[in-house]
Amino acid sequence: MSIGTPTPLAVVQESIPNADKRRRGAKAIRIRGARPGFWAYATLAVVFISAVFPLYWSFVIGSGDATTLRQPFAWIPGGNFLDNASSVVGNPAVNFWPALWNSIYSSFLIAASVVITSTLAGWAFAKLKFLGGPALLVFVVATMAVPQQLGVVPLYILFSELGWTGQIGAIIIPALTSAFGVFWMTQYLRQSVPDELIEAARVDGASMIRTFWTVGVTAARPAAAMLFLFTFVGSWNNFFWPFIVLDRQNPTLPVALSLLQSNYFVDYSIVLAGVVLATIPLLLLFIFAGKQLVSGIMQGAVKG
Repeated sequence: MSIGTPTPLAVVQESIPNADKRRRGAKAIRIRGARPGFWAYATLAVVFISAVFPLYWSFVIGSGDATTLRQPFAWIPGGNFLDNASSVVGNPAVNFWPALWNSIYSSFLIAASVVITSTLAGWAFAKLKFLGGPALLVFVVATMAVPQQLGVVPLYILFSELGWTGQIGAIIIPALTSAFGVFWMTQYLRQSVPDELIEAARVDGASMIRTFWTVGVTAARPAAAMLFLFTFVGSWNNFFWPFIVLDRQNPTLPVALSLLQSNYFVDYSIVLAGVVLATIPLLLLFIFAGKQLVSGIMQGAVKG
């Protein structure tokens, strides 16, 4: 045997790690190439049907007439949806277009404000060291346990003294910040931004504001997009406080649609046609922003 030629034992020892690597690689390929089974598709189908059926049922009833609920349930929509939608839009007691604008205007301002304030506060709690920071974060999170109903009476008295009752600002001002948004952005920034990256930016001479803008805002975009969508939907669907503080001349869309049920006889085909009309803007929002929403969910799952 010549010098430098490995012995059979050495060849075997070298082949064992290579074999382990090949087995791990083949296992990884099988995992990546594995397809979901029957139960995965069945679960997704059940979840999808459960989520879509209420909207489909509303469309079916909304496309019928006043006698639809008195008849056996029909799975096929009728042909009166456009007429019912016209009745909702043209109802003088509903003020549909002003109510639609109030909902879009207030929901956008609330969502934008919550994203800005939550990102700033989340960055401070996650990456800045200051006295009482952990205790203050616990206090902010603890406010989520306080029911909204407890603050209705003092809040209404306050806006009544200010002369803001009946104005759209009365539902915007109390919702400009969110304890959940602060907690959400704090947890996301704490996991997604390494401290070494901030130290490198400070060594390069970047101020804390510039570091936040170039590092924090860039890293927070997926979580901020999700927070904007969830806050917009929550503000859009909010009924309790707007119903109390607003009047019939200046309502939001949920409050305006509730006026369809104020008569002695309730035509549920018209009511549910209005519900479908109020849902269309949210569907459009999720269609155009769905990619960013899924990206935020996936990035949060990978980083978590």
